[in-house]
This record gives sequence, structure tokens and C-alpha cells, in this order.
Amino acid sequence: MRKIVAGKLHGIHVTEANLDYHGSITLDPDHCEEAGMLPMEFVEIWNKNSGARISTYVILGERGSRCCILNGAAARTCQPGDQVIICNSVYVHESELTALKPRVLTFDKDNRIVDRLTYSVERDAEGSYCFSILNDAKNILPVPVLVSRS
Repeated sequence: MRKIVAGKLHGIHVTEANLDYHGSITLDPDHCEEAGMLPMEFVEIWNKNSGARISTYVILGERGSRCCILNGAAARTCQPGDQVIICNSVYVHESELTALKPRVLTFDKDNRIVDRLTYSVERDAEGSYCFSILNDAKNILPVPVLVSRS
């Protein structure tokens, strides 16, 4: 089994850091549902401003609030306004990799969704892996590095 990206909130901005809470990250249910993140699911959080990396679990905030609130100990790693990447994952057999189509949302400074993307891994005629990023219109976006494995 391999740990693979299942969904991602890329560049969402922290709206609050609440040290006096039991822990977790509070997210807008609209964002979670669209990216395929579940309440109580563990996620990785990568702070683009500081480089901090943490793991915690998701709790749902108010629908439509566009919130991203770091709670408890996690509040020490992020400040309001910091851009973070939040990623959930799944374990799959390598044979299932091409069936997985992770949803990736990107955000503006007010946590409005800017792009809705899908990661796609396919096999070419020789059996090598090909990675692409598709936008809503299924257009292929440029990928900086193409990783193939026979």
C-alpha cells in the first residue's frame, strides 16, 4: 500500500489561530466537501510562510464562512494571514493509482476558490506513469516536472 494525495486545499489563508481550544483545524464544510475531506480526518498542514509542517484533524466550521482556523497546539505554527496547504491522503495499492483523481482547490486572499483542479496519473503505451493537472474544463495545465517510472 502507498500513501497517496486524496485532496488538497492549496494556498488557503489562515483566518484565526485559537490557542485556547483542544486542537485541530476548523474548515468551511463547503471547502472540505469539494476537496473530499471528512470531519475527524487527519490532514497534513504545510505553512507556506514559515515552512512549518504539522498533522491534525479536521472539524467543520460554519458553512460559507471560508474559515481556516488553527486550534490548540496547531495555533503555534500559523498566524492569521499565513498561506497554508492542507492535504488529506489515502492508502492504495499501486494498481489502483490511475483510478484516484484527487481534487485540488486554490484560493484568493479571502479564501474564495480560484481554481478547481484534478490530479491525474495515467500509464502510457510503454507502461510508464504520466502525471497531469486538469482544470474544470479538463484542460491539461503545464506540469513543471514529469515523473515516469517503467
